[in-house]
Amino acid sequence: MPIGYVFDDVFLLHAAPAGAQHPECPERLAAIREELERTGLLDRLVRVPARQATRTEIEAAHDQAWIDRLESALVGSGYLDPDTFFGEGTRRAAWTAAGSAVELATRIGRGQLDAGLALVRPPGHHATRDRAMGFCLLNNVAIAARALRSAGLARRIAIFDWDVHHGNGTEDIFRDDPDVLYVSIHQWPAYPGTGPVTATGGPNAPGTIVNVPLPAGCGDDDYLAVFDRIVAPSLRWFAPDFMLVSAGYDPWLHDPLGGMQVSRAGFASLAFKTFDLAGRRRFAAILEGGYDRAALGPLMADLVRVLLGDHVELARDGGQASPSCAYVIDEVLATHAHRWTAQG
Repeated sequence: MPIGYVFDDVFLLHAAPAGAQHPECPERLAAIREELERTGLLDRLVRVPARQATRTEIEAAHDQAWIDRLESALVGSGYLDPDTFFGEGTRRAAWTAAGSAVELATRIGRGQLDAGLALVRPPGHHATRDRAMGFCLLNNVAIAARALRSAGLARRIAIFDWDVHHGNGTEDIFRDDPDVLYVSIHQWPAYPGTGPVTATGGPNAPGTIVNVPLPAGCGDDDYLAVFDRIVAPSLRWFAPDFMLVSAGYDPWLHDPLGGMQVSRAGFASLAFKTFDLAGRRRFAAILEGGYDRAALGPLMADLVRVLLGDHVELARDGGQASPSCAYVIDEVLATHAHRWTAQG
């Protein structure tokens, strides 16, 4: 099975203003590349060329006037908000991150690859139709999803977001789109303060937003219970023909910005279960958060091993969810399960 990846040195050009320290830094991607090279995994993947997104591709997910304002703002270096920086290389990196996600997804959609991962930055899932925020400028996964639809390469697309923070931008863009399912497991309360269970989709797309806001401290048993009881049934109900993952690794138990307790084996299990449910094809993972640079390489290497079909250590399945997690699971089921069971 050919598995593709996107990486380019252009993503390392996106850097905080001189003298500033920021968790979303070029060293994140450098650490991933070094680990994939060290383990020989990179040689087993098909490299997909990076490219900038076209104006049409970006406009499919973002407002035209806002794109103009963003381009005008990306001059020199500075901050778009207290969290979101830009530098001399940011415009090129952001447009290439979005375009590369599109290129990877469309090659998978055409059958040239079975699956792949986009090692890109800046991340994207906080970027709304008309706002950059939370380290994100353009919503890479949303732009890729809309490109698949526009090219006729997918009819129904699911986006599974396991980043520790809620992907408010992705939800904003697809809130009323009946052909895109957005499922998010995220820490609550945490930035950006969105993603309650009660947000379930707009009037034209009821049930297509599935939020699972978990309290801090949840680990492997909790995440796998959520997958089995919520993520899997929602995906079976929606029956997507393409799977996109917003792959954030800040639920990692040592991440400096997260408060979750997911282990390396827990992440491998999430990847394995998701890829398996997708039929081990038509699957693309796009990097979002994850700020423990020492862990990012091994965590992403395990994702690659899952896609290649290699052995990888998985977490013990069938464990007991914590009481606080079980409470949230019951809330989500009370909100959504009638749709899933009605579908059979």
